[in-house]
Amino acid sequence: MNWTAFEKLLKPVNEYSTAFSRIWLSLVFIFRLLVYLVAAERVWSDDHKDFDCNTRQPGCTNVCFDHFFPVSHIRLWALQLILVTCPSLLVIMHVAYRKAKEERLLEIEGDNYRPRYPYPGKKRGGLWWTYLFSLIFKASVDVIFLYIFFRFYTSYTLPRVVKCELPPCPNVVDCFISRPTEKNIFTLFMVVTTCVCVVLNLMEATYLIGKR
Repeated sequence: MNWTAFEKLLKPVNEYSTAFSRIWLSLVFIFRLLVYLVAAERVWSDDHKDFDCNTRQPGCTNVCFDHFFPVSHIRLWALQLILVTCPSLLVIMHVAYRKAKEERLLEIEGDNYRPRYPYPGKKRGGLWWTYLFSLIFKASVDVIFLYIFFRFYTSYTLPRVVKCELPPCPNVVDCFISRPTEKNIFTLFMVVTTCVCVVLNLMEATYLIGKR
């Protein structure tokens, strides 16, 4: 990864960000994205291969795995991180639009040019609404995914043994999940950091509204 280009990309966001947003950005990229890339993917890499059921009935293991793991944690987290970071790109695009508009007006008006945005770094007009929308959207995405995880995996935990009696299983079959304790620890970590991010987004939104 080219960190110089990455830092340059995030510079417009940091110029207009509050302390809440900078903390949120650190949490997302250090405690969520890096943990996901470095550790979480490896923890779930064997979830299907080491999902063992005490039967050799063809198709039983696959059916039971699909029932208890309708969507992989890894794929849900990947989709969540993509959706959560998209609003920051929207703010970057809005800032770039403002700068391009100022440059275009400077070329047209020349010496008679007066800045349309005389206070760079201030969230005013449409940019204020864009920024507020990004905060609400990010908080909403995290809350929705917390609910999805809770519905798929009750209380965000995985049991060591699950009982499956779906066809073509011949009877009630015991299936054993690979490394459930380790997966539960990572799941709890991701849930806690997500909750902290939601709180930070709501606090920043409240701060912006109150300040305005």
